Order: sequence, then structure tokens, then C-alpha cells
Amino acid sequence: MTDMASSVRMTTGTKIYLYVSLTIIAAIVLIPLLTTALGGFKTLGDLRTNPFGLPAEWHFENYTGILFGDRYWRQMMNSLIVAVLTVFLTLSVSAMAAFAFAHVKFFGSNFLLNYFLIGLMFPAATAILPLFIRIRDLGLLNTYWGVVLPQVAFGLGMSILLFRNYFRNLPEELFQAAFVDGCGYIRFFWHISLPLSRPIIATVSIISFVGSWNSYILPLIMLNSDSIYPWPLGMMVYSGEFGTEWELVLAFITLTILPTVIVFFLAQKHIIAGLTAGAVKS
Repeated sequence: MTDMASSVRMTTGTKIYLYVSLTIIAAIVLIPLLTTALGGFKTLGDLRTNPFGLPAEWHFENYTGILFGDRYWRQMMNSLIVAVLTVFLTLSVSAMAAFAFAHVKFFGSNFLLNYFLIGLMFPAATAILPLFIRIRDLGLLNTYWGVVLPQVAFGLGMSILLFRNYFRNLPEELFQAAFVDGCGYIRFFWHISLPLSRPIIATVSIISFVGSWNSYILPLIMLNSDSIYPWPLGMMVYSGEFGTEWELVLAFITLTILPTVIVFFLAQKHIIAGLTAGAVKS
């Protein structure tokens, strides 16, 4: 009886500890976001005297002025075009490569897989100079593709690893039954593997989308025209023009990060399922 009561107390104590820990972590993440969003409704004087509290007077014109301007939507469209192209190419290439590594046995497969995974060890900044020269030689400077292709290349390692682990976790009996019925590798990939892979597709899509959406170094090096700047570069130009009006800068930041927050919340179930799919193999 004493052991049972002790076990119940330990369980309750563990739950309280987890709730407190998660609350602290959530506060660390949410407080800067809320402070930024609220700062966009303040005046500069209110922002200096009361940076963390509610606005003394709500100034919605800080947000509406940005929303009704051409610059914001142009930069959002540029970021969206780059992000969608990056996600599409990353999914297409990494899914097919990962399927081959998971199910097709061929000479040098382990070497090729390790070659792709080596890319996880090197940050993109270390390859900026040779990458710039290659993009220049290809005539892709100041174009969307000059940003998209390097982003896809740098994202392949993680994407292939995630897809490969997920494909290997699919039931082997399903794979064998499909081949008995005359289903080849290509049909199995398109009609069986991909329809069952929505969680990992969502996971890779969100990782690629957020990485592309927040990318700063590559667009800074590859682009030199304000008309095709994505939002991080547009934010740099905007803060340069309104550097003393921090309330407008905070409003602009809030509006630019809002799409990624919405996308993440809409797809969070699939993201968690995709990341944990290969953790335990039945």
C-alpha cells in the first residue's frame, strides 16, 4: 500500500515537473514573439518606456500602413516563390533518392548515402565564395534559381535521411506483396510509398519551407535587385529607411514571420508523426 502511494506521488510529482518545465520553455519562446507583436501597436515613446507591457494606446495604422503598401506584398511573393520552388525540388529529389537507398541494393549505395550526409557537417557559409562563382558562371545571379538551387542542394542531406528512415520503417510485407503482384519499383514508389508518407512529406516540407523563408545569406550574396528581394533582405532595406521608427520595424517583422507560424501550427501533427516514425520499429 505504501509502495503504491509512493508511486502515485512520484507520478504526480513528475507531471508537475513536466508542466512547469514546458511552461517555462513556452514562455521563453512566446514572450519575444508577443513582445514584438505588441511593439508594433505602440508609439516610439511608449515602446521605450514600456517595452514589454500592453500598449498605452493601440496604433493599428502601424500594421495597416504596411499591409496596404506594395513593398510588403512584393517581398512576400518573392519569398513564397523561392520557398515553394525549394520545397518542390527538395521533395522530388530527396524522396526518390531516399527510396532508392531504402529499397534498392546496388554497388556503392552506402558510399553515396554517406556522401550526401557529409553535407550535414558543413555550414552553407563555408561554401559561399565557390558557390557564388559557380552561380555566376551559370548566369543565374539575381534570379530566383540562383537562390533556389543552392538551398535545395544544402537541404538534401537532412531530407534524404528523414525520408530514408521513414521508407525503411514501412512494413516489409507490403513491399513483398506488391512485388508478387507484379508491381515494380516505380509503381511501388508512386502508388504505395508516397501515399503512406504524408507525415514525412509534411515534415520535410515545413523544414524546407521555414529554412528557405528565413534564409538571409544566400539571397544577400546572389541577389542585387530590390524587385526580387525576399523578406529578410526587404527587412534590411526597410529597417534602414525606418531605423528610428522601431514600432514600424517590429510591425513589419511580425507580419513577415506570421505565415511560417500559421503553417507550422496547421502541420504540427504531421511534423511530429514524421519525425518520430523511424524512432521505434515494430
